[in-house]
Amino acid sequence: MSTAFCPVSIKVLLGVSGGIAAYKAAELVRRLGERGAEVRVVMTAAARSFMTPLTLQALSGHEVRCDLLDPGAEAGMDHIELARWADLVLVAPATADLMARLAAGLADDLLTTLALATTAPLVLAPAMNHRMWRHPATQENLARLQDRGVRILGPAQGDQACGEQGPGRMLEPDEILDALALGTLSSGIGPRLAGRRVLITAGPTREALDPVRYISNRSSGHMGYALAGSLAARGAEVVVVSGPSALAAPHGVELVPVESALEMEAAVMARIGDCDLFVAAAAVSDYRPQAPARQKIKKDQTELNLRLVKNPDILAQVAALVQGPFTVGFAAETQDLEAHARTKLTAKGLDMIAANLVGGETGGFDRAENALLVLWPGGRRSLPLSPKARLADALADLIVERYLAQAPSQDS
Repeated sequence: MSTAFCPVSIKVLLGVSGGIAAYKAAELVRRLGERGAEVRVVMTAAARSFMTPLTLQALSGHEVRCDLLDPGAEAGMDHIELARWADLVLVAPATADLMARLAAGLADDLLTTLALATTAPLVLAPAMNHRMWRHPATQENLARLQDRGVRILGPAQGDQACGEQGPGRMLEPDEILDALALGTLSSGIGPRLAGRRVLITAGPTREALDPVRYISNRSSGHMGYALAGSLAARGAEVVVVSGPSALAAPHGVELVPVESALEMEAAVMARIGDCDLFVAAAAVSDYRPQAPARQKIKKDQTELNLRLVKNPDILAQVAALVQGPFTVGFAAETQDLEAHARTKLTAKGLDMIAANLVGGETGGFDRAENALLVLWPGGRRSLPLSPKARLADALADLIVERYLAQAPSQDS
């Protein structure tokens, strides 16, 4: 029986305080919307020096609130209504000043007043100079906020606007969203994979022809990385064995970089014994050159013949293990999607397979969106064309549902 995909339905109040990282708020609003959230924005006076409210209003579709004592908005105690409206209050960036005011319990502007008036979870993504972050006053404020249940995301290490390096960079929008796990907040699922260990393969593999050239494919790793973040957000301990990709590891996920199919096989089989779930999202090259050239192949021949040998089938090896993990495969097809996917599901003895069409004008490799047909013995579900981050949340929920259905004794 097919079940329609339902996007995340969560109301996020985004607070923006006055730091250079305020420019990231625009991308954060856009990404929240892609994941189905309804977003309203509150800016401090200092934030308006870095970002115009009009930009965030256009992206969110709602008027941006800036002032506590706004006669028009406050006719009906609107700040209390905003506090009641929110399912989540996210402040990004959260400056040292903003953290200090929150720690002191001040309510001297709209954002700090909302933080006191709301019963929704409060999450801060700090951004400041590394010396400010390390200052004892900031660390005391941090500890005080955490003791009250405020969740802190970041900061990250790296180059800063001042030209220095150190901890203080705000996490990137995708890292924040991976850590938030909006799907679990909206559905009430919570960390149902707490204590479970998940191993995921992602990205392409490269099979060397010579020291310069290789055989590969068009996989970017986006789906595997997004799924890793979604499963980590549901409480799992996640390791990603990834072929070459330009993506950063999702927040809270361990990354094991590899290049070839043989390297990926070795990395997977060395770790699979400790895993509860295995998700094979990588696009592993089916063949590799039998004898890669030790030196660069010169173009002095009219024709070049390559002898290829078959790569190991990592997914089949894992699925064949006695008392192995719950195993999820992927199938990228150009035609007869369901027939080919169902054959692969049965032939390899998988618990679940997620199949998608590639090579068309929408979805597939190198695209921001995708659609999946998910099959398991006795069932199927279609997840329609959506941004890959949102699609990963839906697939993660389905994996959790099917895994716990088969392992009820572990669901405590």
